[in-house]
Parts: sequence; structure tokens; C-alpha cells
Amino acid sequence: MSTEKCFAKGSAVPGPVPNGHIRLYSMRFCPFAQRARLVLSAKGIKHDIININLKDKPEWFLEKNPLGLVPTVETLAGELIYESPIVCDYLDEFYPEKKLLPSSAFGKAQQKMTLEHFSKITPLFHKIASMRKSGEDISGQEAELKNKFSKLNEELASKKFFGGDSVTMIDYMMWPWFERLESFELKQCLDGTPELKKWTKRMLEDKAVKATMHSADSHTAFKKTYAEGNPNFDYGL
Repeated sequence: MSTEKCFAKGSAVPGPVPNGHIRLYSMRFCPFAQRARLVLSAKGIKHDIININLKDKPEWFLEKNPLGLVPTVETLAGELIYESPIVCDYLDEFYPEKKLLPSSAFGKAQQKMTLEHFSKITPLFHKIASMRKSGEDISGQEAELKNKFSKLNEELASKKFFGGDSVTMIDYMMWPWFERLESFELKQCLDGTPELKKWTKRMLEDKAVKATMHSADSHTAFKKTYAEGNPNFDYGL
């Protein structure tokens, strides 16, 4: 059972996870949930998706995950896993075909260090948006973001992707925020980062990215409903 429209409080409990599949509880515009969708798509894992209204969560979903977080995956055995890095690592390990993480312990550590660094960048997106909305000067925050992007640019000086010559887990973990740059009005922060710009163009050619992405207009429209306090999780359907 896959559905695009989200399930809200009072909705019927979805049926069991189909044989040979894994279930993803998601939200179409959530960057963290997109990480899991990218991995599922890239690895060709059979799955169904249940989208959740994150403002009015179904009771049955909170029984499965009291924190109410997406992404959450549910296995045929009823096992539940959440938090996007943990979900994506689980999917890569449980479905070993087409591994996205490096085989070496050092390679894995390098990707986790890059992800740790990147996790300190993403809060700036929301901070800048909040400050812009309240009319505050955002020049300092934009300069900080540009500086952090510059360091990512340096990492790409001798390679096409963050893991080497092909897309790997770290690229998928970072991509959702770059997909949303325009909707956050932050595309100009890529100025002066030629290698990072090339990386975004390469990522746009990736099959999993194409399969999971939304247009900049859709992200902007959803973000507007979110900022107004009445997020339209079914926007565009």
C-alpha cells in the first residue's frame, strides 16, 4: 500500500507491510525523509511509502514511533528504525546489493565526519529564513554559510563527488538541502564555489535524485504554507 496523500489523525491504520517490501513513513517535502527515499531508489529496494501529516499525526503512527519522526522504516517483521542517518545505514547494510557506504572502516569514518560537519550547516538555512522573515540583517549569516560552502568546495577539488568518482551515501545525505537552496533564497551562497556548483549539476543527473526531487516552485510553495502555520503536506497532488 503506497499513498501520496498524507495520513492524519483519525485516519485508518495502513495494512501490513507487503511481502518482499519494506515500508517508509515519510513526508513528501521533508529533507530528512528524502534521504531515505534517495537510498531506497538508488539501491532498487522494493518499498511502499506512507506519508504522514506531521502537524496532525495519526494515533497509530505515534504508537509505532512515539517521537513521531520521519523517516521511519518498518520491516515485514514489525521492526521499526528511525533517524535518517541510522535508517540509511540500516538500508545499506540490510540490502547489501549496490553498497553506498565505503567498504573500509576509514572510508566509512570519513563519510561520517563529513556528515557531522554538514549537520552544523543545515541549521543556518532555517536561521537565515527566520531572520529574513523578521526583517533582520542576514549578511553575517550568509557570509558564514558561504564560508562553510567554500570548505565543501575544497573537498571536491580532486573528485567529482564527496565519496570519489561516483555517488555514494554522503552525497545523498547532503543533497536534499541543495535541492532546496532556491526555495530558501540562498542560491547566491554558491557563488565562488565552482566545484560545488559542478557537483550540484552532476547530482541533478542522478537517477535517484530525479526520482525523488520536487521542483523549486513546489518547495517554495510548500515552504510558504509552512511559514504561514498551515503546512499543505499534499501540495501539488
